[in-house]
Amino acid sequence: MITELDKVKLLALKQGDEKVFESVFREFYTPLCIHARRYLIDPEVAEEVVQDMFFKMWDRRDSLAITTSLAAYLYKSVTNHSLNHLKYQSHSRKYKEYVGFQTDGYNAVSAHDALVHADLEKQLIGLVKSMPERRRMIFEMSRLEGLRYSDIAEKLGISIKTVEIQMSKALEFMRENLRDYLPTLWLIISALNWFL
Repeated sequence: MITELDKVKLLALKQGDEKVFESVFREFYTPLCIHARRYLIDPEVAEEVVQDMFFKMWDRRDSLAITTSLAAYLYKSVTNHSLNHLKYQSHSRKYKEYVGFQTDGYNAVSAHDALVHADLEKQLIGLVKSMPERRRMIFEMSRLEGLRYSDIAEKLGISIKTVEIQMSKALEFMRENLRDYLPTLWLIISALNWFL
């Protein structure tokens, strides 16, 4: 259950109170980094994940809907961010292996191809982040978490048709903005199934 103090903090956060945000950050940052390390071995990566979670929390403060304690919400958010990071790393590793990167440091593709692939990966991440929030969530749940449309609809409390429409718009947006990469786009299609 959410406490009265948490309700006050949440209201202040929604109103953009930076001091309350900083106090929450200071109070929970270290314990959340320790929590993230349960999933992520590298302490620097754990810190990045926690920082990203706080950044997104502040960025979306207007729409915060916390029904549990603030602590429970933060720990759950860090858990989700950590798991998403692991899933992304898994997809990224498969992609790199597919295009010829080897784990022993040997690079089977040319330096030019490596730069193109790295740039493409960066573009993909940027495009996903620039989508409207609901569309981005649906896209990530489908392409990164591997959820079926019916599962996404159930989780978000929307119709399957809405999921289909949002996915269609997301895929069209991605294709439209990646036209310059068409010669290498099949690599991403094969490796990640993002556009299928």
